[in-house]
Amino acid sequence: MLTVSSVFLTHPDLFVAVVGLFGLMVGSFLNVVVHRLPLMLERAWQAQELAANPQHEEGSGAAQTGEAFNLAVPRSHCPQCLHTLSAWENIPVLSYLLLRGRCHGCSTHISVRYPLVEIASGLLAIFVAAKFGYSLTTLVTLLFSWALLCVSLIDFDHQIIPDDISLPLLWLGLVATALGYGVPGVTLYEAVIGASAGYLSLWGLYWAFLLATGKHGLGYGDFKLLAALGAWLGWQALLAIVLLASLAGAVCGVLLITLGNRDKSQPMPFGPFLAGAGFLMLIWGPQLIAGYAALFIA
Repeated sequence: MLTVSSVFLTHPDLFVAVVGLFGLMVGSFLNVVVHRLPLMLERAWQAQELAANPQHEEGSGAAQTGEAFNLAVPRSHCPQCLHTLSAWENIPVLSYLLLRGRCHGCSTHISVRYPLVEIASGLLAIFVAAKFGYSLTTLVTLLFSWALLCVSLIDFDHQIIPDDISLPLLWLGLVATALGYGVPGVTLYEAVIGASAGYLSLWGLYWAFLLATGKHGLGYGDFKLLAALGAWLGWQALLAIVLLASLAGAVCGVLLITLGNRDKSQPMPFGPFLAGAGFLMLIWGPQLIAGYAALFIA
């Protein structure tokens, strides 16, 4: 008797393809998270400030009127004409192509970033499914990978890494490892040390840089993100993650400054580079560490 499990175990390529398609659909939701979560946090901060200072009346409209605003409400709509998107307008990538990148209601241009995020989500899913196969490890590492994509985009846009993502990601990594569904080869001991060392290493670097220069070189969100990466990948991966992220950040910074797209004094978010390095270590960690050892220790 054929079952879903037997089909996927017998045809791993089919499993990878199905997970990739599911990743495209998740990417559509990630676009919502990336757009709305920072606004939700901002409105929560405004509400707290208003509660502490009742005489202060400034704030966003939704925060003042009490209108529901979360990841589910209101429904996705065009910010220009408020046209509510129908089901066919929410099909990942395909809807963008059918609409030729324009709103069905007012023909306003739709950013190409939306389908690109959906494609990125699908590609992450394909890499994870191909790496870990039909298993619960694939399920939890998919959550890990999509969370990293969200963190990267939010930090790039707003230079914040929400605790609402990084802290659950840290605990999920520890729980998954404890239950045996985390990254293969990483023990709970290594995960706990990785989480602790990840946070404390950047915390120490932050204070050393602040005392030496009087400037803030990193944010607390970076500490928590590296702690989460350590919880998933173990303490052994931390050095490689920081080196890869620092190298990529330096190269991108130099290129942007050289091309005139960024001022030297403008801070660059470090979260996307940490997240990218963490995903590389998830998929190709042993190969990257072996290459690093061969390059510098030989």
